[in-house]
Amino acid sequence: MRPRHLFSLLLLTALSGCASYQTKPLNTQPTLLHEVPHLIIDTKRLPLPELAAHPFNPDDGLDMTEVAILAVVNNPELRVARDEKGIAEAQLLAVGILPNPQLTAGIDHPTNGGPGYMNAFNLGLSYDINKLITRNAAVNAARANGLKVDLTVLWQEWQVVQQARLLFVKSITQEKLMSELQSYRELFGTQYRRAQQALQEGNLTLDVVSADLTALQNANSRINNLERQISKTRYDLNALLGLSPEVNLKLVGDANLPGLDQEKIKTYIAGLPQRRPDLLALQAGYASQEQRFRQAILAQFPALNIGLTRSRDTSGIYTSGFGIALNLPIFNRNQGNIAMEKATRKRLYDEYHARLNAAYGQINSLMAQLKLVTRQYNRVKSALPEMEAAVKHAEEALDAGNIDATTYTNLSAALLNKRMEAITLEQTILEERVALQTLIGSELPMQVTTAEIKLTGGD
Repeated sequence: MRPRHLFSLLLLTALSGCASYQTKPLNTQPTLLHEVPHLIIDTKRLPLPELAAHPFNPDDGLDMTEVAILAVVNNPELRVARDEKGIAEAQLLAVGILPNPQLTAGIDHPTNGGPGYMNAFNLGLSYDINKLITRNAAVNAARANGLKVDLTVLWQEWQVVQQARLLFVKSITQEKLMSELQSYRELFGTQYRRAQQALQEGNLTLDVVSADLTALQNANSRINNLERQISKTRYDLNALLGLSPEVNLKLVGDANLPGLDQEKIKTYIAGLPQRRPDLLALQAGYASQEQRFRQAILAQFPALNIGLTRSRDTSGIYTSGFGIALNLPIFNRNQGNIAMEKATRKRLYDEYHARLNAAYGQINSLMAQLKLVTRQYNRVKSALPEMEAAVKHAEEALDAGNIDATTYTNLSAALLNKRMEAITLEQTILEERVALQTLIGSELPMQVTTAEIKLTGGD
């Protein structure tokens, strides 16, 4: 085969595998949903087993688990995070591809001389051996980095599930508080109208009526403030679920959280480094950095390029040859890259232990707070029956004319505050249990083991 034919064949072969460019216009309109979709859930995408086992039907409203499912599937920030997985996969593909050989070609045309001279040519084919030396470390680093990205996305999914549960608990609690406030506003309104009528009839003094009016206005102010909180909670929940702000979600049911088993919690805490995706992601990141450091060490050896040549001079003599290009490591032995990769490894080592220590500290602190708030809640709940009985007796005494309306109003306001305190403490307990469940991963299966991380980052 003639040289020019060989060159043309190689060129066509190279161009046949090229990708083509296609434009992707940017959509400048919001993509928020204007209604709760009927989803066909791919259970493999759900990070929690209880989510995968729970049916999703928005027609009868959304319970706490359905809210979490919708958050995992449709959260805008999770979509962006999942795109990082595609980038990591592309990086793994890029480093895994073998480097191309280098083809050189040239032609010389004699511009003087007598008959018998002809065009000279030269062809060369060479290969960079150093890329093969560092390829294994580069592939292992990219593979471990891909695992890190997967685990980071999983941890973000855990966080989104936690946030969805917290907003559900907050919304349900605010509705309970609103119900209490509206009941007492109706009570205080009725009391105020009676007092105003008695004032007109000359049976009450103005100071008594003013006290009833103050209680009514206080209830109205608290309702107005709570309405603003409810509006913000619903807006935050819609944003988390990828829904338009005007969507009116129908939330049903109570917070269905599993009971706390102290022995299981101790077991979960002991295995925390093998359970928490953020800790596993840091382990995978460290394994990836180990390989980058190893790659920098391997890259300090002299760059080696070998090749074959075929040429013809102007007198028609053909020659074949073999060439080697070797960098002399006199000034640059990759010391800069080695130092940077080593320092980065040290930072990742310290970052992992800082996160691990913080995880244990957060869990211990949360468990202590949970015990404290639970004791407070039990004390408040135990005091409610006595206060309710006192208010009932006061109402009977008020009807019999044995006490004044101010005394009854003050007792009713005290009962309202105590009931709202109980509801708020219950909310705090639920929120801390949601946070604890996320921190220890009590319901979550182990997605990957430490041994798999080491294998991914190994030789």
